[in-house]
Amino acid sequence: MKRVVILLFALLLLANSAAYPQTCLPEDVAYKIKNEGFSKSQIESLAQFMTDDMGPRLAASQLKVRAEQMMVEKLQEMGFSNVKIEFAYDFPKGGWDNKMNYVAMTAPYYCSFAANPKAWSGSTNGLVKGECVLVDVKTKEDLEKYKGKLAGKIVIMPSTQTYEIKFTPLAKRYTEEELEVIAKDPRPNPMRRRMDGGNWMAQRELQAALTKMLKEENVLAIVSSGGTFNVPSSRGVQYKVGEPEPTPEIVLPLEDHARMARMLSKGQKVEMELNVKNVFTDNQKINNVYAEIPGTDPKLKNEVVLLGAHFDSWHGGTGAADNASGVVVMMEALRIIKALGIQPKRTIKIALWGGEEQGLYGSRGYAEQKLYDTKKNKKLAGFDNFALYLNVDNGSGRFRGIYLEENDMAVPFFETWKKSVESLGFKTLTLRRTSGTDHQSFTRYGLPAYQFIQDDLEYDRTYHTVMDTYERLSIEDLKVDAVIVAWLALNAAMDDARIPVLPGYPKAPQVRR
Repeated sequence: MKRVVILLFALLLLANSAAYPQTCLPEDVAYKIKNEGFSKSQIESLAQFMTDDMGPRLAASQLKVRAEQMMVEKLQEMGFSNVKIEFAYDFPKGGWDNKMNYVAMTAPYYCSFAANPKAWSGSTNGLVKGECVLVDVKTKEDLEKYKGKLAGKIVIMPSTQTYEIKFTPLAKRYTEEELEVIAKDPRPNPMRRRMDGGNWMAQRELQAALTKMLKEENVLAIVSSGGTFNVPSSRGVQYKVGEPEPTPEIVLPLEDHARMARMLSKGQKVEMELNVKNVFTDNQKINNVYAEIPGTDPKLKNEVVLLGAHFDSWHGGTGAADNASGVVVMMEALRIIKALGIQPKRTIKIALWGGEEQGLYGSRGYAEQKLYDTKKNKKLAGFDNFALYLNVDNGSGRFRGIYLEENDMAVPFFETWKKSVESLGFKTLTLRRTSGTDHQSFTRYGLPAYQFIQDDLEYDRTYHTVMDTYERLSIEDLKVDAVIVAWLALNAAMDDARIPVLPGYPKAPQVRR
């Protein structure tokens, strides 16, 4: 009986040891990574390449296709292996690029505006001028009072935002107290999602009816409000290849839009002129760009440590904080590892996703093609070779820790690995979930895929606006982030153990509606 107990204990110990890190790279490797990342950094040149040189990278646009080719050439120049562009997902909206954008108020006086056309909206017929009409529709019945009265007019939609003076700093870093709160396990008191599907559907139906009516009325353009500090935001409209070109739609910052809305509500005459040219292309596909450092261990080389960031952006600005920052961090991390000459046991792969802004298209395509067949509800070959995914998509703020998505089994790994980079501020491990970016394409299958806790800086103020340019980047923070990614990725690639998939997974993910 005693032998049986000893044997069971030994088996239990062996099973547990397979789930926890067997190795952490020595401090001399951490030193080399930091030295390479800080004294020989290419972050600044990569950031300029991604923003100034590439420009905006809207999904499926001509500029995005151009950027893909530029990225392939850059990754090959950096010496990575298996560099390629690969189809990820069908994209019925097709490509769209803005070629001309002039918007001004001409009465009661002249004022040119900083404006941004909505993606996939149509063009004006050259320079057009017209009287503005404030249209306020809250129910389908309200549509009737405008029918037959809007032809040749420029429609000003009611504002959905107001401005209030804020007495908080524009940029901030997490305090130690805030990080302590984030680190607490949220599961004893989970937040309940409030569902209001009926109201959402009603609003969507009303918007569709309004868009249809304005198209039938033959209005010159539709002007809505988005953004503050005279900086318009970036948005899109519903469209599919083959449909009639939508009515031209323009986004003005709150200040300019509200000025005209106030004057119109008082009965004053307001006129505008516009010259907007947009080009549609029949490019109905989302692509990803890949590169890697191949693994060398005979048993582990087919396993993948995946580094990801979305490559696409909105069309305003140059997509700097969202998400050139994430792309350059992953490129620099891979460069650091290659520069050290260490041959990883597992393959370390970089994936630059397309179409994240339109619905995680690129990462979803990768998951469905290589990891899990959602139609047959079964694992694919890549599932069991998926070692870890690290994602960056919250601007250029410094990494303060990582969201471990309720995977308790990941904690010992990161507790071990983070010791050598705690001096850089990377200290907080939380079992909280976070949302809104590409790691969710993998966590839905229970896979170890994580997003970093980052200092917010000016991110919430500037992303998805025409202000999202090189100037929004904290180069020094990005250097730190790249060093941390390189260290974590190399440890994950060299460790004999792996973070386990969540118990009960994989299972068919819930269908999006």
